[in-house]
Order: sequence, then structure tokens, then C-alpha cells
Amino acid sequence: MAKINMTVPLVEMDGDEMTRVLWRWIKEILIEPFVQLKTEYYDLGLGNRDATDDEVTVAAAEATKKYGVAVKCATITPNAQRVEEYGLKKMWKSPNGTIRRILDGTVFRSPIIVRGVTPYVPGWVKPVAIARHAYGDIYNAVEERVGRGESAYLVIRDKNGTEIKSSLIHDFSSGGGVVQGVHNVDKSIAAFARSCFNYALSGNLPVWFGAKDTISKVYDRRFRDIFEEIYVSEYKETFEERGLYYLYTLIDDAVARVMRSEGGMLWVCKNYDGDVMSDMVATAYGSLGMMSSVLVSPDNKFEFEAAHGTVTRHYYRYLDGEKTSTNSVATIWAWTGALKKRGELDGNSELRAFAERLERAVLKTVEQGYMTGDLLPVFNMEGIHPKKLDSKEFLKAIADRI
Repeated sequence: MAKINMTVPLVEMDGDEMTRVLWRWIKEILIEPFVQLKTEYYDLGLGNRDATDDEVTVAAAEATKKYGVAVKCATITPNAQRVEEYGLKKMWKSPNGTIRRILDGTVFRSPIIVRGVTPYVPGWVKPVAIARHAYGDIYNAVEERVGRGESAYLVIRDKNGTEIKSSLIHDFSSGGGVVQGVHNVDKSIAAFARSCFNYALSGNLPVWFGAKDTISKVYDRRFRDIFEEIYVSEYKETFEERGLYYLYTLIDDAVARVMRSEGGMLWVCKNYDGDVMSDMVATAYGSLGMMSSVLVSPDNKFEFEAAHGTVTRHYYRYLDGEKTSTNSVATIWAWTGALKKRGELDGNSELRAFAERLERAVLKTVEQGYMTGDLLPVFNMEGIHPKKLDSKEFLKAIADRI
């Protein structure tokens, strides 16, 4: 068959460990036989990030701003153990954090629903979509160790460098400790709010936002106030016409409400909350490998990725020559999301149709009982006896159904 042509390239960001292996197989088995794949390639593997002093990550983000659509493999954010393991120059920052800072986007994550896979939360009969603010907080924090007898202050200076405010954070006279400074900006919070309300309208979803303004009376309160101002002035009328609503509540109450809900809402979270809660939601729907993720910038640039890590344990088994049964669905969804968006923007209906066909083939494969090991405990469909496939067998089974 003739391959589907692309006119504008995707920005392709390769990654680390087992997901890097799956990345290559997905292209070879599921995409390249059908599509004349056109990408601008960036190797975001940890070794290359170290070799380029992480400039490759910045270049990939800038390319995303240029071409409009990117697809990213899972990557390692190194800790002290990884620095030693890989012989790194330094403990590089999260590549996801760097990309999100440059694009100033919102991360939207939604479970990939497949018949036969029963959520661990039985009341969730509809998807719980999560919006994660992708700027600031601890991901752009400044941190220091503080010695005994030292003091830490929050100091605000004007544009000329003159100190105008100074607040004592803590007097460490009784012993050393640590201090952390985080920030956010009104412009990013406002862009986050509009992205969330627009996404909710596109999916006909109510919006639930949870923060902790009873404790964080300035930082979290600023999020609450900006969301409320934008909702009332720009979105309330349209939401009410659609029978939708916006709810602000404390983050602990939001968690309780979500757990006893039937799903079917956009759960808006600040950066750290969204990082944690998206993994909880993905697992509750069956597997971390069953969650789509897309970063959307305020000027409509898109970066699609898997909502999980590099599957380190499987990677070391793979290096030892063992077969693994690694769920690749979320990584496939990163590719299909990017191909669909590229097709939409370029008026390439064939490319978009292929991506949709690939997604249907994935769902059909699982629904017919062929899956990776993580889905076996949660799969239940009358008349179907599920079979565990290894990582490559699963991809080949999908290819048979395309």
C-alpha cells in the first residue's frame, strides 16, 4: 500500500530506558509501515542531555514553538543515585519542567477507557480528566541547606534593587535545616484558567478546582481569585447555558468528592497536586499505561507524551535478555495524539484517519483478550480468556488489526 505523506514534521523527542525501546518498536511496527513519517528529531536521553548541558531540551521546546506539534517519550529526571549511575556532570532539572516552562502550558490528562478493564474505583463510570498547571511551584524552586544559627528571609526588591519587604521564614538557631522558595506569575495562572475553561467546554465537562487557600492565604488564594475573576467575566454565562458549572473547594475536599463521584469532570490541580493525582487516577482506571497526556500552550502549541515514567525495572530485565510485558498504550496515544493534531492543522485527513484507526486497533486488541501483564488483574469480560503478551507481541497484535 502507498504510505501516507506528511507535509510538516512533528517534533520528536526521544527518551530513556524501556520507553525508549518501546518508542523504536512503535515506530517500526505501527507507524512507519503506513506513514512516510516526517519528524525533527531530538535525543532527550539522559546521556545526550548531559553531553549538551541540557541545551537539547531547550532546542526541542523551541522547535515545538516553531512547528506547533511535538511527541515526547518518557525521560529520566536524575536524582543523586542517577548522577552516580550515569556519571553525570550535575543533577539536571526535569526535562518536562523545562519544556513546560518554555511553552507555559497546561497539561491535560485523561484515562484511556477500554471495555473489559474495570476501574479500581467502581463508581467511576465516566473519565476523570485532570488539568495540571505546568509552570512554577517546586518544579522551578530555589532550595538551600541552612546551617545552625543562620536565618532565612523572603526578600522583595523593586526594579532598582531596593529592598521593599522582608519576612522572616525561620530562625535556625536551634539547628540546621532546609529552605525552599517557589513562585508563580499572574499571566501564567490566567492562561491556565482559560485553558481549563476552554477544555471543559470542548468536552462538555464541569470544572472542579482544589487548592489550599485556608493555609496558603496569599499564594493559593491568588490562584482562586484569578480563576473566579476569569470565570465570572468570561465563561459563566456559556457554562450555565450548557448546564455546566465551576466549583472551587479545598484540595482535600476535592479528593474526597472525586473519590465518591461517578467521574465526568475536569479536575483542575496546581503543578505538584496534578503530578501526584494524575498517577493516582491513571492507576485507579487500571494502569499507569492507560492515560493520555497533552501539554497545550496559550498560543495553541501541543506536546503529546505518555503520562508515566521510563519503566526502569523492565529496562534492566530487557538488558539481561529477558522478555518484558510492558504496557505501551499511553506511548502509542502520544503518537496518535500528535499525528491527529498534525493532520488537523495541515488538513491531512488521511493522517488523522490513520491515527484514529490505530487507536481503535489498540482498543480492539485488548477487548479481544490480548494484553500486557499489568491489565490482566483488572480485565473481566464474559467469554474472553485474557492472554498475556510480551512487549513486542502486543505491538504485533495491534498491527494485525490495523
